[in-house]
Amino acid sequence: MPDENEPKTIWMADSTHPAISAELREKLREITDPELGLNIIQLGLVRDVVIEDESVTVKMILTTPYCPYGPALLEMSRKKVEEIVGKPTTIEYGMEVWDFSMMEDGAAEELGFF
Repeated sequence: MPDENEPKTIWMADSTHPAISAELREKLREITDPELGLNIIQLGLVRDVVIEDESVTVKMILTTPYCPYGPALLEMSRKKVEEIVGKPTTIEYGMEVWDFSMMEDGAAEELGFF
C-alpha cells in the first residue's frame, strides 16, 4: 500500500535538496487552477524540479494545451519557486499530456472522477 505522505511525482530535487523540495511542494499548493479549484500539486502539473548551484528549472504541464489560465499559472509558479529558493527560476513547459491519473490520491474524487 503506498504511503499517503509520499509524493506521486518524484522530482530530482527530492533527492538532491529534500528539505527545499518539501517546502516547495507545500508553498506551490497555494497556486490553484481557478477552473478546477485544485492546486497545481494536487493536479500533478509540476513534473520535475531541478535545483542547481546558480538556478532552478521547473518542468510543468497544463491540464489542456490551451488553458486560458496557463500563462498565469506558469508565472505564479516561477515567482513562488524563486521566492523560496532565492535563485533565478525557469519554467520549462513539458509536452506530456495531462490526465487524471497524474493527480494526487484523493484529488480525482474531489472533482467527481470516481
